[in-house]
Amino acid sequence: MRLNTLKPAQGSRKKRKRVGRGPGSGLGKTAGRGQDGQKSRSGGSIRPGFEGGQMPIQRRIPKRGFSNYPFKKHYAIINVEDLNIFEDGTEITPELLKEKKIIKKLEDGLKVLGNGKLEKNLTVKAHKISKSAQQQIEANGGKVEVL
Repeated sequence: MRLNTLKPAQGSRKKRKRVGRGPGSGLGKTAGRGQDGQKSRSGGSIRPGFEGGQMPIQRRIPKRGFSNYPFKKHYAIINVEDLNIFEDGTEITPELLKEKKIIKKLEDGLKVLGNGKLEKNLTVKAHKISKSAQQQIEANGGKVEVL
């Protein structure tokens, strides 16, 4: 085998379709778009969900109920193991965490979760705190304040 005799596997390379290049190409004149109609024209495509003038399904089905999604609260989340970087006796506030770049943005508040192990004695001020996180903080002699 030589480099100059190498060829791609049969059928692995496909020639691109060159449309509108004369009658001999098989895709001349109408370029494979058919004779007339919306889809034969440039820019002529129908939007997703269009059903030919029939009332589309998204308008036919009943809309009911209420979604709380636009009013949902988004908390900045931190685990107790992330608090081990602070010294003993430090008062941890959302502003301090933002300043140290542990959380990017505060959003609707700070929530402390109990994932990992805490080895420091800290005072934690947060908007929400899980029971396991509160137990770990208080077990190390720290305090928890809900804002």
